[in-house]
Amino acid sequence: MDQRDRAWWTDRLVQALVFIGGISGIVFVVGIFVFVTKEGLGFVLNTLDIKEFFTSIAWRPTSSNPTYGALALIVGTASVTGLAMLVSVPLALGAAVYIGEFAKGKTREALKVLVELLAAIPSVVWGFIGLSIMSPLIIDLFDVPVGLNVLNAGVILGLMAAPIMTTIAEDALKAVPDGYREAAEALGATRWEVIWKVVIPAGKNGLVAAVLLGVGRGFGETMAVLMATGHSINIPTSPFDSVRALTATIAAELGDTSYGSDHYGSLFALGILLFTVTFIINLTADVVLRRTTRR
Repeated sequence: MDQRDRAWWTDRLVQALVFIGGISGIVFVVGIFVFVTKEGLGFVLNTLDIKEFFTSIAWRPTSSNPTYGALALIVGTASVTGLAMLVSVPLALGAAVYIGEFAKGKTREALKVLVELLAAIPSVVWGFIGLSIMSPLIIDLFDVPVGLNVLNAGVILGLMAAPIMTTIAEDALKAVPDGYREAAEALGATRWEVIWKVVIPAGKNGLVAAVLLGVGRGFGETMAVLMATGHSINIPTSPFDSVRALTATIAAELGDTSYGSDHYGSLFALGILLFTVTFIINLTADVVLRRTTRR
């Protein structure tokens, strides 16, 4: 085999490996969806009362008269995610604007590396922070009896979601052509006016995509939420109430169920709901991000 044939075979091999790597993501997502649906669909079709599932707070799958009301779990997940977005969106967008528009040279590179390091912190470590640091702090600051609540989980989850939102938002701002900035400056706009009235509106689709990805990250988080919320079935009326999230319920109860039981099927029904919501959120973010890229 001469050098030309060897190069041809090498090129074919690399193409095959790249194709396998690219298609594997789709295969894994489809496989997960098929598995979750297969395990939970029978329970959903044959046993589950859909009205009770979405309107009742009585989640008692192991009682003599089991009920599968997931309303409190859904509201608990939504409340924690909503508070997390209130924390993370200003932090992430502010950091993205500073890194993309103000920081220069080594400062910019150091900040980008730091953001990536924050994104790499395991969720269980964030859970320990919520359990051992945030909980006593909330009790002392707000004089409440329990520090494991919506506020604790929302702050922790907001700090977890901020790095990925910062990265996507900074990329969206970077994608705005420099000609926009130069034209605004030529008309006499200040640096902040250029950012606020030109750069941010031009990159708004990418910023929206960053926020949606953060929402998906928060909605699907498990370990930190399990450790920081108090894990109490409750519809919260204040940030100091303990709640239980969908993901935390699955993580806490799945190991104690028998295969094929109604309890087992109910947890996979929660999984189907979670997968559907997070898929819609991430798909919406991807569509918005692609629209920004085309522009």
